[in-house]
Amino acid sequence: MPWWRGWAPLIVLPVAVVVLIDESRPRWALMWLLAIAIFAGCKWLTWRRTPPPAPEPSPWHRHAGYLLAWPGLDAHAFLEPRPPHVQRPTSGEWLDGALRGTAGLVMFFILAPLADERSPLLAGWVAMIALVLVLHFGLFTLLSCAWRAAGVDAAPLMDRPSRATTLFDFWSRRWNTAFRDLTYRFLFQPLSSRLGPGGGLWAGFIFSGLMHDLVISYPAGGGYGGPTLYFALQAAGISLQRSGRARRMGLGRGWRGWAFTFLFLVAPLPLLLHPPFVLDVIVPFMRDTVAGPGACPCRTCPGN
Repeated sequence: MPWWRGWAPLIVLPVAVVVLIDESRPRWALMWLLAIAIFAGCKWLTWRRTPPPAPEPSPWHRHAGYLLAWPGLDAHAFLEPRPPHVQRPTSGEWLDGALRGTAGLVMFFILAPLADERSPLLAGWVAMIALVLVLHFGLFTLLSCAWRAAGVDAAPLMDRPSRATTLFDFWSRRWNTAFRDLTYRFLFQPLSSRLGPGGGLWAGFIFSGLMHDLVISYPAGGGYGGPTLYFALQAAGISLQRSGRARRMGLGRGWRGWAFTFLFLVAPLPLLLHPPFVLDVIVPFMRDTVAGPGACPCRTCPGN
C-alpha cells in the first residue's frame, strides 16, 4: 500500500477550516473546528489503512461505530469481529467515569466562573482541567466501558497517568493512547527504519507539537512554537531519562522517577497552554458556554 494513501483528509480538512472559517466567529470556535478536522483526518487515515479482518469481515455498524462513536485510533483492534481478549468493564470503571465527568462539569460550570471573578487566568486553567475530566476521564471512559460491554476491543485511552515513573511510560501507555497509536504506526515505525529509534521518537513528538500548535496557537493568535517546544522537551526528557547516568541516579524508577517525570510534564506546561490560548480562547469559551454567546463579558452586569 502506498505510504501516502489515506493522508489527504488530514491535510485538506484543517486547511479548509483555516480558509473557510468566518473571521467573525469566536476564536474558540476555530479551535474546536480545527480539532475536529484533525481528528476526522486521523480517523480516516487509520480506517483507510487498516486491512479488513480475516477471515470474517466486520459488520458495517462496527465501521460506523469506529468512525463516529469512538475516540480511539486503533482501527485494527476495534474492527476485529471476534477479539480474543476483551476486558469487560467493572462497576468501578463505570462509576469512576461518571464521577470524574460529573466533577468536571461542576468545575466548568461552577468553579471556573467563580474563579473568573478573581483571575481570568486561573479560571482558564480550572476550565481546561474540567474539560479534560469531562472528556478524557469521563465521556471517553464511559464509551470504552460501553463498547467493551458489547464485546468490542476498545481499551481505555487513559491508564492512571499519575502513576507513571518515566516519561516514556506516561506518553506511550498511560496518557491518550489514541494519539500514541497513530504516531507509533504512521511515524515511529516507518521512520525508525531510516532514522533509528531515536529519530522516530523525535519525529513523533515534533509532529504532535506541530498539531498542537495548529489547534492551540493559531486560534489564539499567539504563543507560536510553544507547544512544539513543549513536546520537543518531552522527547529530550525521555532521552535523558534513558541515559546511563540517569539510570544510575534512579531517575527511571520509584519516587525519583516519578518526581523527574512530574517535573518534566508540569514545569513547561505554560509553553503548551500559553496565556494567549488560556485568556483568548478558553476563558471566552467558558464564559459563552456558561452565560450564553453574546453575554456581556463584564462580571458585574446583572445576570452575569
